[in-house]
Amino acid sequence: MSENTSPPIALVTGASRGLGAAIAEGLAKTHHVVAVGRTTGALEELDDRIQAADGQATLAPMDITNTDAMAQLCRSIHDRWGGIAIWVHAAVHAAPLMPAGQLAEGDWAKSVACNVSAMGILIPFIAPLLGESGQAVFFEDTHAGEKFFGAYGATKAAQIALARSWQAETVRTGPKVHVLGPAPMATATRARFFPGEDRDRLAAPKDEAARLLALLS
Repeated sequence: MSENTSPPIALVTGASRGLGAAIAEGLAKTHHVVAVGRTTGALEELDDRIQAADGQATLAPMDITNTDAMAQLCRSIHDRWGGIAIWVHAAVHAAPLMPAGQLAEGDWAKSVACNVSAMGILIPFIAPLLGESGQAVFFEDTHAGEKFFGAYGATKAAQIALARSWQAETVRTGPKVHVLGPAPMATATRARFFPGEDRDRLAAPKDEAARLLALLS
């Protein structure tokens, strides 16, 4: 494919399953997707679906908390394509629900590493790839402060606070930073939080991804 007809590049972190995978599929209709996730098999299944729809993807099976791996990925994106048009961040660690007084040290550490620390590292890595005209997308959650949601709620709230700071700082300069609120979806993460919930009443990730992507345009 010639340079003039090459599709724009979309980076999706947390693309293995759920909303991240659905967003990657949706973006693949118009972009070449760089899909980042920890589960190789799930990424390969995503790639199969994208190719079946005549889309293009580059798989990056890695953990976003691995700073060296993410730095190498961003450098590779720069060297190959020069930059990206959009970054969608759907990666999250959903720690088990438990009272704050019984938080497990490992669950807390993983929540901070994935939901907060990685964001503080990824934004400086990815901002130069987005330039002034790119878009960055984050997904807020409303569980902060609710009982038993201590690890997830607190770290997700910190993640979105950082995203909103970046959003306020780039209003005039770009990139355009979006903080979107997904509807409750029938995902594995939500099933762990609400195991007895009627999933038929929840949005399908594919439908919600289409709705959210429409907001960007």
